[in-house]
Amino acid sequence: MKKTRQGRVLLLLVMLFTVFAPQNGVSGTAVQSYGALTATECAWQPGQMLIPGGSAFGIKLFTKGVVIVGTTDVQTAAGLADPAAEAGLEPGDVIISIDGSEVNTVEETKEKIGASGGRSLSIEYERGGERISTVLTPVLSAADNEYRGGIWVRDSTAGIGTVTYVNAADGSFGGLGHGICDADTGELLPLGRGVVVSVDITGVEKGVKNDPGELRGTLSPFRCGMLDKNTQYGVFGKLDSLPDGLGEAIPAAADAQIETGRAYIISTLDGNTRETYEIEITDISPDTETKNLMLKVTDERLLERTGGIVQGMSGSPIIQNGRLVGAVTHVMVSDPTCGYGIFISRMLANQ
Repeated sequence: MKKTRQGRVLLLLVMLFTVFAPQNGVSGTAVQSYGALTATECAWQPGQMLIPGGSAFGIKLFTKGVVIVGTTDVQTAAGLADPAAEAGLEPGDVIISIDGSEVNTVEETKEKIGASGGRSLSIEYERGGERISTVLTPVLSAADNEYRGGIWVRDSTAGIGTVTYVNAADGSFGGLGHGICDADTGELLPLGRGVVVSVDITGVEKGVKNDPGELRGTLSPFRCGMLDKNTQYGVFGKLDSLPDGLGEAIPAAADAQIETGRAYIISTLDGNTRETYEIEITDISPDTETKNLMLKVTDERLLERTGGIVQGMSGSPIIQNGRLVGAVTHVMVSDPTCGYGIFISRMLANQ
């Protein structure tokens, strides 16, 4: 494995959501562990008619609550203090309220801590799905004479992914094939509000061994849809209107209809132009939650342009025998010509 200059260990698999600079704080992606599907979540019908996506789209995600991405000591006149540790707060915790008032932004959190005057604050936060209460006592920083809680928090992120499918009946869509997670904690970011915007792809950084590439593009300032869910199986929402040139609807495949061998993906590498590229499904793992399909890029055009699978292609629909079978989700760092995909059934069961 390779260490980056920041000292983080590069994972052998990389999710393919291209992340931009954060709205307020650091942003990124990471791997999440998953639970089993319930009977209710599996209420979908094979053969459902869906329009394959392949268009790049932009996401601006604003969290519900603020996510603690790190804790730090605070230098006071009396020495170092660690108010976050004393309160039992840890990276990955999501602060829901301070003194009974909801907080959803970095600014709100900073304001309430700064205005405390050193008074203890009641904190309500979530950890692992459990709601917990604690008390945080800010301390006066010797560096800037402001009250600090010793926490770094995040409230938003933005980036590029690919639409997997669109339901023409109601404008609903699914994309990415994995969740948007926090880079520092590895936790799924809690969705407060999500805005979908169009993207103009302006370039591609080619992937090479141990250095996954990425799509580059610019986000439109105008919304074209909203997100309803950010889940480990993808992001889901509704488009304001159907994009032009999407093509015809095709049936969603049952898991048993998927086979090893030739298949195709649809991706956007230039502007807003969707292209179809040949791949091979080399292995199928129906018993895993998300990495159900092992993929290898065989199309020389795609290999020449991107080196294989790059960040930003996450969600690219996989087509086989006239059916929508899944979505591209990960690239192998050691070999960017290979990656993983998720069954379409997993996405539809959790939309």
